Amino acid sequence: MKSSLLRMSAVLSGMLVTIGLPAGTPARAQGATARYVVTDLGTLGGANSFAYSMNRSGMVTGGANTPGQNDLFAQTAFLWYGGPLINLGTLGDGACPDCSSQGAAAAPDGSVVMISETANADPDGQDFCEFGTHRQCLPAISRLGLLTPLRTLPGGNNAEAFFTNSRGEAVGASEIGALDATCATPFQVHLFEAVKWTAAGEPTPLRPLSGDTVSFAFTNNDNGQVAGFSGLCSNVTLPPFLPPSAPHAVIWDASGTPHDLGSPTGGAGDNVATAINNQAQITVNSVMLDGTVHASVWNGTGLQDLGTYPSDAFVTAVPCCNNINDRGQIAGFSIDSQFNQRAILWANTNTAPVDLNAWVPADSPWYLISPGGISAAGEIAVTAVNLQTFEIHAVVLSPVNGVGRAARGAIKPPVLPESVRRLLRSQVR
Repeated sequence: MKSSLLRMSAVLSGMLVTIGLPAGTPARAQGATARYVVTDLGTLGGANSFAYSMNRSGMVTGGANTPGQNDLFAQTAFLWYGGPLINLGTLGDGACPDCSSQGAAAAPDGSVVMISETANADPDGQDFCEFGTHRQCLPAISRLGLLTPLRTLPGGNNAEAFFTNSRGEAVGASEIGALDATCATPFQVHLFEAVKWTAAGEPTPLRPLSGDTVSFAFTNNDNGQVAGFSGLCSNVTLPPFLPPSAPHAVIWDASGTPHDLGSPTGGAGDNVATAINNQAQITVNSVMLDGTVHASVWNGTGLQDLGTYPSDAFVTAVPCCNNINDRGQIAGFSIDSQFNQRAILWANTNTAPVDLNAWVPADSPWYLISPGGISAAGEIAVTAVNLQTFEIHAVVLSPVNGVGRAARGAIKPPVLPESVRRLLRSQVR
């Protein structure tokens, strides 16, 4: 188990790097038209922005640099729904001008669940937010310009929220106070459990599977079901910046009872559930016996392997937390053995993945790296690299109705400056 965990960490810690052969002349598919319009969401005044979630109605949340945020890990939560990015601030505003935050997900009313540092140093030197500052990490909700922290479970000093459904129920994880010296996540010394917060902000623990000691919830649907993972503190690693790894992918039913989703055929025993729709289709990333990573979908009876992009059999994954919509469209990414990465799309669970870069206009400067969610209408939030400036921005792909412009066609991933590679490796989920 430990060896497969380390293998998954090694694979996924490299999968956030986009390096490879020089980008050649875009290859237009003969007669093909662009299927998406690309909208650059911009930043909060700094250099970069990252798309972490798009809800079913198309609102995007994530993290972006402000003018004073130059550190690799520093960013501030934002909300976008058609205009300039809205700065959501941090829980450390005023007392902690250099605190960071990330937008996790938006509810239909525009309220945003997020994670944020506070000005308080963690008493045990932990780094639960993984911003590198070892400050207290708390979930919060931004509503009508007011930022309010969510409660931790009893005994916990830190917690994170990663998604919210249309009923305003947020999910994530909280420390529970009990110590464990074996935790695999660096600096972590406390056990933690998955949490569902009510719309009023009251936390309810979602216990691990029998025999496990920790759990983490990535996402939930409108039926009260929650998806995530369960294991021991010694064989689980936590997001946002570490690759999530655990032995058991889990669905908690509406009553809060956990159910093991199992492993795919050929799996090595590392499984993380990352997204769920209202039909209870769940995406799961698994390390296989050959060391590759495969994405599967659970449809109530077992895990169906989604297949790999033809040239990228090394990693095929679906990130959290809303990357499968109710139509069964799935947004993910793939990586080849040289760590070249591309954003991909499955039109449904029975089709092969396609490179989303092939379907943008031929003159688009954006190379699409990692999706951050897909709406009910098929819009996709993506973290992308500008091939001309090497800036990293959140963008939105909007489906083209009717005849569009000439499609770019698939291109080789670009060679990126070392600073851009480091930024992607540390911040793209």
